[in-house]
Amino acid sequence: MELRDYITVLRKGWVLILVLALVGVAAAAGFSVLKQPVYSASAQVFVSTQTSGSASDLAQGNTFTQQRVLTYSNLVTTPIVLLPVISSLKLDMSADDLAKLVTADAPTNTTLIAITVNETDPVQAADIANATSQSLTNVVQNIEATDANGASTVKLTRVKEAQVPSTPISPNVPVNVVLGLLVGLALGVGLAVLRETLDNRVRTEADIEKISDKPIVGGIAFDNKASERPLIVQVDPRSPRAESFRTLRTNLQFVDIGSDARTFVMTSSVQSEGKSTTVANLAIALDSAGYKVILIDADLRRPRVAQYMDLEGGAGLTDVLIGRAELEDVAVPWGRGNMVVLPAGEIPPNPSELLGSQAMSMLIERLEAQFDYVLFDAPPLLPVTDAAILSKKASGAIVVVASGRTMKGQLAGAVQSLENVGAPIAGFVMTMMPTKGPGAYGYGRYGYAYGYGTDEDEAPKPPKQARRGRVGALRKAER
Repeated sequence: MELRDYITVLRKGWVLILVLALVGVAAAAGFSVLKQPVYSASAQVFVSTQTSGSASDLAQGNTFTQQRVLTYSNLVTTPIVLLPVISSLKLDMSADDLAKLVTADAPTNTTLIAITVNETDPVQAADIANATSQSLTNVVQNIEATDANGASTVKLTRVKEAQVPSTPISPNVPVNVVLGLLVGLALGVGLAVLRETLDNRVRTEADIEKISDKPIVGGIAFDNKASERPLIVQVDPRSPRAESFRTLRTNLQFVDIGSDARTFVMTSSVQSEGKSTTVANLAIALDSAGYKVILIDADLRRPRVAQYMDLEGGAGLTDVLIGRAELEDVAVPWGRGNMVVLPAGEIPPNPSELLGSQAMSMLIERLEAQFDYVLFDAPPLLPVTDAAILSKKASGAIVVVASGRTMKGQLAGAVQSLENVGAPIAGFVMTMMPTKGPGAYGYGRYGYAYGYGTDEDEAPKPPKQARRGRVGALRKAER
């Protein structure tokens, strides 16, 4: 991931990061409040030796004392020192328990021993520190060597008496809160990055570019009211969402497909990515620009075009391909322009064979001679092979990708299925793109506007359109 990707991740996951940071602060504050305060008291002992006073004796005594200091500091936490403390203070604990509360430190190149006690009771902490320093003094005098007069050659003197502490050393509320904040932020950032790394959904055009080098010819932003007005180009032609389909129309005109024919198969990886409403609005946009357009419902398994266009779909493409009806009898003019709609007709038992038949090839050649644009609404690529077979006969396939819904693996599989049969890919159209947040696509960016390919599992009823008779539909298109 590049720096830009990390910034995008932080912008996407700022809510999660903020929540975890607040949780960290709250946890640290709660821990600080609930934790019992601990107080620290410290006493200091000076170690010296008895010498004759000559310079050599003083040097030797000083060296001897510094060597002994480390031994004495380790002696502090032994039972021989702590048992008298327990007895004198009448403590209800063992020597091992008391040793956990007592620490001794001997600074380098000094003859001082600092005895520190950490206890929840400040008075008892000071008493234990003072009693331990006194017990250490007594023990050393008893176990060290004595001179000719029976006096110990080493003398320990308490130079600092432990005072009752007034403030606890733990918990340190400000430090704990800062640490909780840092831990929360680290967890939030880590989870945000992990979520982005493990996210297998197509969300931006960059995700598509990693799968295919074909162009992204349009984008339709998410609109939660799209199911109420699926044919937005017809119902509200001045809306930003309608403008997005006109932008798609413009971009499609400049797609290099290597031929003069403009026959496109609109498909997707899986269901419910908005291909049917996208191709229907695109057809209306092309019709409003003065092009002769025919919209054909080639989804012979779950046809939707007739339902969206408010047409009778009893007869259509299936009847033409099997020779049961003439094209002029089942194709229906739609709207006030030169647009013609060919419904799917009855659902056949062999959709793939019909779409891959010679009759379909002949039909496409005939339509390409009569119309500027021939648009097919085909089934998804992964469940069935219909769209791949049909795309091979057309100028190219336009793959609809639902942002945040289509899996990267699904899109890669769809692209692979087209490449396996040698079907050209004209480009991709992103639908359901977010309108807010760091990954949002607003009006004007890459030509995208606010629109949305509706969920194909739903069958919203489109507004009533003026109908004409079926007979003579193609004749009007020829004019």
